[in-house]
Amino acid sequence: MEQREVLVVLFDGVQALDVSGPVEVFHGATLETPGAYRIRTAGLDGTPVRTTSGLTLVPDTTLGAAGPPHTLLVPGGQGTRTPDPRLIDWLRGNAHRARRKVSVCSGALLLAEAGLLDGRRATTHWMLCDTLAERFPAVRVEPEPIYVRDGDLATSAGVTAGIDLALALVEEDLGRDVALSIARHLVVFLRRPGNQTQFSAQLAAQTAQRRPLRDVQQWITENPAGDLSVDALAQRARLSPRHFARAFRDEVGMTPGRYVDRVRLEAARRHLEDSADGIEQVARCCGYGTPEAMRRAFLRVLGASPAEYRRRFRTAGPPLISS
Repeated sequence: MEQREVLVVLFDGVQALDVSGPVEVFHGATLETPGAYRIRTAGLDGTPVRTTSGLTLVPDTTLGAAGPPHTLLVPGGQGTRTPDPRLIDWLRGNAHRARRKVSVCSGALLLAEAGLLDGRRATTHWMLCDTLAERFPAVRVEPEPIYVRDGDLATSAGVTAGIDLALALVEEDLGRDVALSIARHLVVFLRRPGNQTQFSAQLAAQTAQRRPLRDVQQWITENPAGDLSVDALAQRARLSPRHFARAFRDEVGMTPGRYVDRVRLEAARRHLEDSADGIEQVARCCGYGTPEAMRRAFLRVLGASPAEYRRRFRTAGPPLISS
């Protein structure tokens, strides 16, 4: 069996969890399948580095002495904001030797600085997506997914997304049973696909400044099956439809229709994951009206039908009710 070397780049200001999360996943894989991975850490000088939380990490070797790895993992952290130029030079000259390039959180900024993301799809922590897009316009930034795969390149969002991505890579290398065993050991769910959004509909949107609009946002969340047309919502806010639509967009950051779509999709996903309700019942109680309307929404956003989503991500529970 091929042993895959995972080389983790260390630098001052690295985020400790960006390192330890994926490392624990790959280490878990070696316990399940001995010899599957060889994990090494490397820094510019081989000297200890200090993480953002104050922990000290000691690299196994220097980047100059490290051979070409199978998987090059670049974590994030405050140190990515003003990186050592030598680190960028090393990435620019050596990252292509790795068969797989992976970043966690703001590590994407280092890959972008080295030109490795030009023309590629990528993501990072939601707070840095605008920064990534503005500083590196050649990068096709996707702000919502928790991780993005583009050929031999994989980028992920915040720290826990690095664990999700590492589990996906292990599943690709060694199979789902191994990845599931690791997830159980780490007490995390092997259930988050890369195209799952980084945050909920409520967190993705801004909270309206005015009380009537905030109340409407809350009412939408609590009543996804209600009449959520612009006219009905405007009446609830005691505004004209035109004034309501404009004010909602300005204060929430998206149109009422898009906000409603997100809330309904999120509600449907929770029902499919946590309940035994039939597909038709879920569609009705989440405001879709028909299973076909819900199926189209799931395929458009998640790339999977409601039934497939439930098979993949439903939590343990009583037998499902067929529909």
